[in-house]
Amino acid sequence: MTVRLSPRLIGLTLPALLLPGAATATNGYFSHGYGVQSLGQGGTGIALSTDALAPATNPANTGAGGDRADLGLTLFLPRRSADVAGNAFGADSHHDGDGRKVFAIPEAGFSQRLSPVLSWGLALYGNGGMNTEYASNPYGRFGAQGKAGVNLEQLFITPALAYRPSPGQSLGLGVNLALQRFSARGIGLFDGFSAAPGHVSDQGTDTSVGAGLRLGWTGTLAPGFTLGATWSQKIRGRFDKYRGLFADAGRFDVPENAGLGLAWAATPDVTLLADAQRIRYSRVAAVGNPAARLFSGTPLGAAGGPGFGWRDVTVLKLGLQWRVQGDLTLRAGYSHTGQPVPASETFFNILAPGVVQSHLTAGATWALSPHSEVSSYVAHAPGKTVQGRQSIPPGSPPAGLGGGEASVRLKETLLGASYAWTW
Repeated sequence: MTVRLSPRLIGLTLPALLLPGAATATNGYFSHGYGVQSLGQGGTGIALSTDALAPATNPANTGAGGDRADLGLTLFLPRRSADVAGNAFGADSHHDGDGRKVFAIPEAGFSQRLSPVLSWGLALYGNGGMNTEYASNPYGRFGAQGKAGVNLEQLFITPALAYRPSPGQSLGLGVNLALQRFSARGIGLFDGFSAAPGHVSDQGTDTSVGAGLRLGWTGTLAPGFTLGATWSQKIRGRFDKYRGLFADAGRFDVPENAGLGLAWAATPDVTLLADAQRIRYSRVAAVGNPAARLFSGTPLGAAGGPGFGWRDVTVLKLGLQWRVQGDLTLRAGYSHTGQPVPASETFFNILAPGVVQSHLTAGATWALSPHSEVSSYVAHAPGKTVQGRQSIPPGSPPAGLGGGEASVRLKETLLGASYAWTW
């Protein structure tokens, strides 16, 4: 069969190719879902997904919604802050990290059937990231100058194939192409604790490009029950300009992750979904290594050097689809993740407070015609604080930091909409 790349399709995908993924933080720094429809139902989609963003979650669902293209945008509104208390170098202080308050996150995708058993597609999306900008530098009491913060962005492009060897079974293969961008400012005081002084802070934006496999499967277990599984390979990355900040001379990989999903068609109009996802942050040295390695003599940027101390997390998601009438489907969902940031690691995580754990979501899809539809969603992550516990204990940091505690807080609201064409 001939593959058709129409001007309309090119117009859909080009904006997402040009726009970087906006810096976000939800499940650690992974998004709670991919595609407006999934985002409105708690991020579920491993076992069942019918939009063109399916390769971002499970490539086995590529083409499940037929020949179509989707274009969407999410507005992300995080609120992040930090507190430092009991420190000998200054009075207790509160720091607002919301130098930028609104982020726009584009998404696009298309899928097309090549034969009755083979489909292909492409998804473009922001995987996640982290942004903080403190006008009042939390590390100023230790000698840091100017505004402080970091910006991590991740844009993913995932081409995928889905093969259906028998009715009710689908195998998927995708390639995650990842563009990462990172910058840091206002943390030059850590030059004195780095294996590469001068490559810790204020080096502008650095980029990294990498690729990894994404595999998937879905299968019908019994009438109305579908099971799905997916796995994504770790993607290697490096920020050379910040080789004095991140362990192993600037190495910054995208973590390996995997998931299982179940979809149950409880009635002809109601489908219940459940996903479980595991994200292996601890296997990325820059993220998972504990900060205590610095305090015991291993400098920043060194082999096996200090990191942000993040733990692996398991994310549990629940979703609901309810076709109210032929042209209207309502969605709802909830997700909860383990806490990646231990209470003992809050000092460095002032820069990266990815601590929210729960998301409440709602969404809807309206069919405007037999060949077009509009979807929207809203999600809210209630504020979560991780109170420091011996995060700046006397004698643990380099001499002179004065003890005390640091606490970090984050809450989020997301609003999104998409338009889809089918043919």
